[in-house]
Amino acid sequence: MHLRRFVIPILIAALATLPGLYFRFGGMDARILPRHIPGQPLLIAADLSQLLLVTIFAGIAILGASFLLLWACDAVQMDISQTLALAVVALIAVLPEYAVDMYFTWQAGQNPDGSYAHYAIANMTGANRLLIGVAWVVIVVIFWLKTRRPVVLEKERRTELVFLGFATLYAFVIPLKGSLAWYDGVVFLGLYIWYIAIAGRRPCAECDPEGPAELLVSLPKVKRRLATVTMFLFAAGVILANAEPFSEGLVASGAKLHINEFLLVQWLAPIASEAPEFIVAIMFALRAQAGMALGSLISSKLNQWTLLVGMIPLVYGISSKQFINPIPMDSFQMHEIMLTAGQSLLGVILLAPLQLSIGQAALLFTLFIGQFVSPWLFPKLDAKAGSGDLLHQLFSGLYLAISLGIFLHGPRRVGALRQGLKFEQPPHSDVDAGQAQPEEQQLTVV
Repeated sequence: MHLRRFVIPILIAALATLPGLYFRFGGMDARILPRHIPGQPLLIAADLSQLLLVTIFAGIAILGASFLLLWACDAVQMDISQTLALAVVALIAVLPEYAVDMYFTWQAGQNPDGSYAHYAIANMTGANRLLIGVAWVVIVVIFWLKTRRPVVLEKERRTELVFLGFATLYAFVIPLKGSLAWYDGVVFLGLYIWYIAIAGRRPCAECDPEGPAELLVSLPKVKRRLATVTMFLFAAGVILANAEPFSEGLVASGAKLHINEFLLVQWLAPIASEAPEFIVAIMFALRAQAGMALGSLISSKLNQWTLLVGMIPLVYGISSKQFINPIPMDSFQMHEIMLTAGQSLLGVILLAPLQLSIGQAALLFTLFIGQFVSPWLFPKLDAKAGSGDLLHQLFSGLYLAISLGIFLHGPRRVGALRQGLKFEQPPHSDVDAGQAQPEEQQLTVV
C-alpha cells in the first residue's frame, strides 16, 4: 500500500524527540542547567557549549513533536469540527508557553520580593505580541508570495475573533484598575469555556489530509482515534518535558553573553516555547492552506489571551497561599498589558472582514518592530520622561487610534462578528482559503 511510506516520516519525527527526552529524564539537564535559589537570581553553573547542547536537543525534540501535532490535527478533523480541532491543537501547541509562564508565576508566589512576577508578565505579553506581529504576518507573506492574494478565513473563524474581541476589551480593564486579580482570571477562563462550548457544536467539516495524515485517516475508526490521541498525548508530553530545558537553556546562554534578562524572558523564551505552533502554521501555509494556518494562530492567540492570562493570578494565588493580594506589578507591566491589548484590538478589527492583506500585515509588522526597537533608537526620550516606557505608551495610543479609525470607516464589519456566537451553523461551502469572497458577502450582518 502506497500509504505505508508515510510511516517513515512519523518514525523520524518520533525518533527526533528521543535525545531531548534522554537529556531530560537522564538527569543531564540537572547537571548543566542553572537551578533556582530563593532570593537569588538564576545561577549559571555550566559553560556555554554545554548549555547549547541541552538547548539544541530540546529544540529538536520540540520540532519532532510539532510535526506529530500537525499530522494528528489533520486526522482528528474526521471526527470533530474543524474549529474544535484547531482549538485542541492550539491548546497542546502552546503548552510550552504555559509551562514557562506558570514556572515564573509559581516562583513569584514563592518569592514575592523577587522579579518573577515581572518575568511572568513579560513572557505573557511577549508571546501574545509575537503571534500577531510576527506569526500572523509570516503566514500572509508566504501566501502572498505564492498567489499574490490576501489570506481569506472561513466564516467559522468569526467564533474565535468575537471571543478574542471580548477578551481584548476586558484586558483594557486590567491596566485601568491597576491589578490582575483572581476574579480577572475567572473572567478570562469563563470566556474560553464559553468559546469551547460553541466550537464543540460546530458541524464536522470536510478535510483533505495530506502526507502522513493520509495514513492515519485510512485506518479504521477505532484505530484512527487511538492513533491520533496517542500522537497528541505523546507530542504534548515531549513539549512539556523539553519546554523548561529549552527555555532555561536559552536564557542561561544569553545571560552568559551578558544579554538583558528581561528581554530574554519576553522574547527569546516565547520564541522557544512557541516553535511548535509556528511550525504547524507554516506547514499549513506552505501547503496553500493559509486560511487554516492563520486560523490555527488565531486560536492560539485566543488560548493565550484567555487561558494563559487567566491562569496567572490563579496560579499565583495557589503558590502564595492567598488570593487577597493580586500578583505584584508596577506601572511598566501595566503599560505592557495595555500595549498588548492595543495590538490585539487592531488585529481583531483588521480580521473582522475575514481576510488579511499584505498591506495590513505590513502595518502589523511595522507597528510591532516600531515598539520593539524604539527604546534603543530613542533612549533619551524615555530617560527624559522618567517613565522608562513612554514610547510603549505612545505605541499603545497609536494602536488605539488606528483601530478607532478603521472601525469608524466600516463598523458593520465588526458587527458581523456577532454571527460567531451562534451555537449551530450549517455546513459551509466557503471558497478555499486562497480565494477572496465578494465584499458584500463579507459584510453581511445578522
